[in-house]
Amino acid sequence: MDSSSSDGVVQDQATGAGPGVGNVINSDAVSNAGNVADPVLPPLSPGDFTVYNRLAKQMDYFHNHFRSMWNMLYTACTRNGSSQGTAELTERQLIEEGLRLTRYLEAHHSIEETYIFPLLAKKMPQFRAAVNAHNHQHQDRRHHHQSETEEDHQEDNKEEGKEEEEEANCELIQQHRAIHTGMEQFEMYLRDCRSKKEAFSLPVLKEKMDSWGEVLLKHLDQEVEELGAERMRRFWSLEEMATFPM
Repeated sequence: MDSSSSDGVVQDQATGAGPGVGNVINSDAVSNAGNVADPVLPPLSPGDFTVYNRLAKQMDYFHNHFRSMWNMLYTACTRNGSSQGTAELTERQLIEEGLRLTRYLEAHHSIEETYIFPLLAKKMPQFRAAVNAHNHQHQDRRHHHQSETEEDHQEDNKEEGKEEEEEANCELIQQHRAIHTGMEQFEMYLRDCRSKKEAFSLPVLKEKMDSWGEVLLKHLDQEVEELGAERMRRFWSLEEMATFPM
């Protein structure tokens, strides 16, 4: 794989957030949790579909690079050294490609949670929960000033409990956590192999990938579905779609 083209994907994605988005549209008629049936909407024109599907198409573009890198590594594991199907990569190349995948995924998730999810969260509850989880990872909400009153403390605990409940019910966040748990072990193994602390083994690499591969591939598909035209049109106007920074 051409590492320079992959590096370009990450650099292209690392953009700042665009203008803010407007107020909730027809929120009473829409239920993300499924408690109220979604209204039947008329078919979108081809032009409107293109506008509403823009984020999904762009996200799928990035995700296809991750799928390609993952499949290349996994194919190397499953053929177990055979040269059939793809050009055989050296041990060093496999290690570097695996570590590159972890860097790109970490950068991708950071960009999503910093720039994209906060905008989507203005109207889409599943992304609001994602923003809450991101905030919890970057600040200790249990650390308060000494002058805080007991009433303030109880109110903070109540709000924190509400956010944690939202996060527990957010499948995207559950997937992020499962991905990063498996990815950390995968990365640690590859770093140990690169430094010769551990012997490199394709069966072991496959085992490390199997621990998080299913949730990763599901997440790459599901996140695109959440940004698809039929979902986005229920929350956003055509004008608002133009404000997203992707």
